[in-house]
Amino acid sequence: MLDPEVMAAAAPGPLGVAVSGGGDSMALLVLVQEWAAARGMAVRAATVDHGLRAESAGEAARVAAFCAGLGIPNATLTWEEDGAGGNLQARARSARRTLLAEWAAAHGVGSVLLGHTRDDVAETFLMRLARGSGVDGLAAMTDRWEEAGVTWLRPLLKVGRGELRALLTARGVGWVEDPSNEDPRFDRARMRAALPGLAKLGLDAERLAETAEALTRARRALERDVAEAAQACISERPTGEILISRPALETLPEEIRLRLMSALLLHVGGEAYPPRLDGLNRLLDRATAGETGTLAGCVLRPRGPVWHLRREPNAVAPPTTLTETTVWDGRWRVTTHLEGATVGALGPFPDRGDVPDEVARTLPAVRIGGRIVASPLHPVQQDVSIRLRHFAPRGTPH
Repeated sequence: MLDPEVMAAAAPGPLGVAVSGGGDSMALLVLVQEWAAARGMAVRAATVDHGLRAESAGEAARVAAFCAGLGIPNATLTWEEDGAGGNLQARARSARRTLLAEWAAAHGVGSVLLGHTRDDVAETFLMRLARGSGVDGLAAMTDRWEEAGVTWLRPLLKVGRGELRALLTARGVGWVEDPSNEDPRFDRARMRAALPGLAKLGLDAERLAETAEALTRARRALERDVAEAAQACISERPTGEILISRPALETLPEEIRLRLMSALLLHVGGEAYPPRLDGLNRLLDRATAGETGTLAGCVLRPRGPVWHLRREPNAVAPPTTLTETTVWDGRWRVTTHLEGATVGALGPFPDRGDVPDEVARTLPAVRIGGRIVASPLHPVQQDVSIRLRHFAPRGTPH
């Protein structure tokens, strides 16, 4: 059942499995454990307890007991809901991804596997269709991607939810049903409830997933065009600043031009989602008029035929304590064995050479006791490695 192409993309090291206790993730754990055992690979599991239901702690404990029976190390990661406004499910999803990435880094887990299925693809397609999404939004879920130093894999996107539950039943493995999956307050629950009626019209989960996959192929073709456009239009400095050739940019078809600029903003600014089209158009209009603009954590400064895209100093990530390998501000991978080290923005730095102050302020600096021991503007430090993640067009949100 596991997609062999997706599994082949697993990073070296133990395989991590995100297990909620629901049917999809429990089946994923069983399948991955068998797959890994046949190849002599280690497996670790993690359960995120969001604390949103009274039953969640007990469910996490049952997952831990099941993992112990399989000989799989398991960790329960807890999230404390802060009562902030906005979409609760979206905030929980973001927190879950962050907790899993931190867990993976702490345990040497290179890949984290998620249990999304063909039914999830169909439900997501309907949700985005209702919001008026275009090609990117309607394309199928990504089955593999890199984020926060982790390779994320979804090896069950071609498998139906019913098939996985049949597998668990045959193996005598139980699972829990999250009541929020049937709560009509949530978009996904409403789409899930609508699917049986749509299936009677020929729009079952399999057909919807096929349509989403066709749009994925269209999206990939557009992404290839964007990648080719990037080679002709941009150059990237070691400081992370990106130089954009306005003449080359203006020769591109409008769709490719907008996609390239959106991808560049995502890369430099590190936002989870692309900027809105109206904001992007305003930014480009300002640049065309020779005016500086800001959007999505970035500054775009036109200088004649060259536009300078930089990280916005006020938007960089806060300082953080370094583990052996830490990704800071989305683009900088910092590796060190130094104890007590932190990484944060370099800030004002007189000895910056020809690097603009606005750029220097956003560079990573490794500090111990407040003293800078490494940065891209300092001599190479043997005990510290700082590497910039270079631009590559990124697809839709995952």
